[in-house]
Amino acid sequence: MAGVTPQLPLNVDNIDGHYKLIKSYKNTVRQNFKNLILTSPGERMMDPEFGVGIRNFLFENASAELTSQIEARIYEQVEIYLPFVEVTNVSFNLTSGEVFNNPNALNVTVSYYIIPLQFYDNLEITTPVY
Repeated sequence: MAGVTPQLPLNVDNIDGHYKLIKSYKNTVRQNFKNLILTSPGERMMDPEFGVGIRNFLFENASAELTSQIEARIYEQVEIYLPFVEVTNVSFNLTSGEVFNNPNALNVTVSYYIIPLQFYDNLEITTPVY
């Protein structure tokens, strides 16, 4: 079966050819969305505005203002780079009034809808990502 795009990180695969491939559009959008959130502005060649740069917020003081900045950046970037995706909700792990469960990590869950596929999905990202 033909693939849509290489799966990241690249892995050698004897079935698909040189590299393991993503074979569904849903998983391709999920991978692209994850890359959009994890890429820092200036990191991508030829497009210095690309990326949310979630890691850049990791050492900021945890506050409602910070979560609003991250949420706004996600909506802004999706509108530009993934216009076929509608973000339905951005949430941060909140427990007992704390902004984050772990003071050394940033946890964000993005709920989204892929318009052409009529498919809802959630993407959870915890930084730091190793």
